Amino acid sequence: MSRPPARLDDISVDALNLNPYPHFDRIRALGSAVWVEATRLHLVTRFEDIHEVERYPERFASTNPGSLMNVVMGHSLMRKDFDAHKRERKAIEPAFRPRNIKAHLAPFFADLVDDLIDGFVADGQADLFTAFAEPLASRALIKMLGFRSVAWQDLAAWSQALMDGVGNYQGDAAIAAGARAASDAIDAAIAEVIDDYRQRPNQSVISAMVNADDPHDLEQLRANVKVIVGGGLNEPRDAVLTLVFALLAHRDQLLAVQQDPALMRAAFEEAVRWVSPIGMYPRRVTQDTVLGDTQLQAGAQLGICVGAANRDPRKFQAPERFDVFRKPNHHLAFGAGPHFCAGTWVARSLVAEIAVPRLLERLTSLALDPGQPVVERGWVFRGPTCLPVCWGAPAR
Repeated sequence: MSRPPARLDDISVDALNLNPYPHFDRIRALGSAVWVEATRLHLVTRFEDIHEVERYPERFASTNPGSLMNVVMGHSLMRKDFDAHKRERKAIEPAFRPRNIKAHLAPFFADLVDDLIDGFVADGQADLFTAFAEPLASRALIKMLGFRSVAWQDLAAWSQALMDGVGNYQGDAAIAAGARAASDAIDAAIAEVIDDYRQRPNQSVISAMVNADDPHDLEQLRANVKVIVGGGLNEPRDAVLTLVFALLAHRDQLLAVQQDPALMRAAFEEAVRWVSPIGMYPRRVTQDTVLGDTQLQAGAQLGICVGAANRDPRKFQAPERFDVFRKPNHHLAFGAGPHFCAGTWVARSLVAEIAVPRLLERLTSLALDPGQPVVERGWVFRGPTCLPVCWGAPAR
């Protein structure tokens, strides 16, 4: 028997950012879609309900004229369905294919990882957010996109400003202004290279967009680059940090991975299930419908909480536990359906095959710094914002 959405007025955005999981448990128990006043969204937290949303885009659309993402970034492929989405997705796919990653990106990633570690390996301690994960993700993304004279610090700041703008449900004017400034700066970085790439194609994302069989126009290109600047920086950065944190906090599993390096891929998949870097994305109800046990009206705004679904006890045994031996592990950290993350194979290569293995190899006796706490934050995007570590003598 279906019923109207339950409602919660006592959960704040600050509480979700601090630790969303107890609130997700409470929401999941109340229904398939629960109105949470502070977010102005019906939050969907159950694994099977999210699978249904992704199976039926005609009922649960990505398109949403009022979306903050459209306001901040333009009308990207993330807010399109069916043929419009497929067309733009097809244009960018060559840059994200495993063959291109292996031949073009992986050697760059390996050199980049060693360059970053060289910068702090003699120190014996570091915050891996600032020393490693953030510059790694930013510099890797500059290479992938094909930007030229962009500093990694600027790209990281632009990414954060865009993500803050997309999550600016409270309408903060300063946040909106920061997002507009970041958007303008990205437009300028695109303008610097786009004409050259039309004449001299390469393996970058921007080149793929302008040289596709059905190429992007400038408006499409700008919007899709901004989407990639957001998720393409936050997701690998936070995945690196979460995976390292999880292994260092579970020394028996770290030892198992060190003894059997083939387990690193399973550890990566478990890390992004355990703490999903992209924890929520929106959908719009197009018609009066039923989702699970809840009646929804046309126009209802949904928050699809994959960070909650990946800890749904109906799907995962002891979901709060990090377990590299978890089988099966069919998580939703990269989404599902037509909007399955285009950068999945890039993240697996950068994080699981190169960055974290090399970090553990070169920083002997790597451990969490006992004198400083690890800080995690976020619910729309979640990961460590401070990961203090220490280690013994550097390995070569």
